[in-house]
Amino acid sequence: MTGSPDRRPSMLGLRANAAQFGLLVAVNALVGGMLGQERTVLPLLASEVFGLDSYTAVLTYILAFGLAKAGTNYLAGTWSERYGRKPVLVAGWLVAVPVPLFLIWAPQWWIVVAANVLLGISQGLTWSTTVIMKIDLVGPGRRGLAMGLNESAGYLAVAFTALATGYIAAHSGLRPEPFFLGIAFCALGLGLSTLTVRETRPHAMQEATTHAGPSTLSDGEVFIRTSFHEPALSSASQAGLVNNLNDGLAWGIFPILFASAGLTLRQVGALVAIYPAVWGLGQLITGALSDRWGRKHLITGGMLLQAVALALIAMSETIGLWATASVLLGAGTAMVYPTLLATIGDVAHPLWRARAVGVYRLWRDGGFAVGALFTGLLADVWGIRQAVWSVAGLTAASGLLVAWRMYETHHSVSPGKSS
Repeated sequence: MTGSPDRRPSMLGLRANAAQFGLLVAVNALVGGMLGQERTVLPLLASEVFGLDSYTAVLTYILAFGLAKAGTNYLAGTWSERYGRKPVLVAGWLVAVPVPLFLIWAPQWWIVVAANVLLGISQGLTWSTTVIMKIDLVGPGRRGLAMGLNESAGYLAVAFTALATGYIAAHSGLRPEPFFLGIAFCALGLGLSTLTVRETRPHAMQEATTHAGPSTLSDGEVFIRTSFHEPALSSASQAGLVNNLNDGLAWGIFPILFASAGLTLRQVGALVAIYPAVWGLGQLITGALSDRWGRKHLITGGMLLQAVALALIAMSETIGLWATASVLLGAGTAMVYPTLLATIGDVAHPLWRARAVGVYRLWRDGGFAVGALFTGLLADVWGIRQAVWSVAGLTAASGLLVAWRMYETHHSVSPGKSS
């Protein structure tokens, strides 16, 4: 297991790399499953087992997860350029090994929070690296499709596992049985990544020979360009942060909102699963559409649709309306999620693209931490529904900022710009 270049010729394209691409899709589904084991059970575990009655306290695990994942995303991009993609991927799975065991055993809430620090580190290393590796393999022509397949696999696994753990918890209790799935996912992911995944950095070096734009940038220059300076990259970064702020809200607050309305554990699990299920399935369509229609309008429309869905959740009282809003929220997120990653791949030079992906994902997954603090404090002071209304307004503003500042980056739609 090394990051040394593969001496075999590196051909770009989805068809030429179908076997490795399909393997990486499966690996990312297992990465998503590790996240999904918490979506239904952990908010209820916080209130029913550990007796936490403050929304801010309940959301500490999402804050810990978000901070750990955001920082590790940045390191994953840097390390994957320095040491290779595969070593970073395997390291991420090794970090994940104790997570389900901690969740099963934890006698105190701080151990659950510590487990989510490890989960955040693991997700930052594994998910970031599978994204980078797929971008390496497919080249520029079908990047949106590639990101749609990657994110679809991950979030369909989140939805399936959230639904499955809800049913397991309703039958067997909140612990330990729901987290047995996490043990299985971790064993499979580590085995596949170690034994069958191949290094993809040579593919990025091959693409670099035909890519225009500055090829040698320092880490600081990549950070500034991606975060603030380059219009498309920085617009994607802020939209990603707001998008995952929404996801942090859905993860930590929605199960409590639904349970407080008198829904059963199975109904809560089903509702919680709708949003990532639509999100996951939708990306099979939206990623490919962004290769045909372009990136900008899908991102703008997706952010505005998310805002509408959040407003509907805030004003609803019935399971039917909540289910409808969850479908809309998943559809809006599907329009945004793979398209933002494809935008980063369009603009960033292959020789610093992994670092740009890391910076983007630093901001995007920082949204988990911002969302945990922002929505937890608002919910404690004004209530859950007011917190949801506030996030709906912020999401609409983010979409309008993309409409104003981002340019079209996909080459078949527009030649774009280069800073």
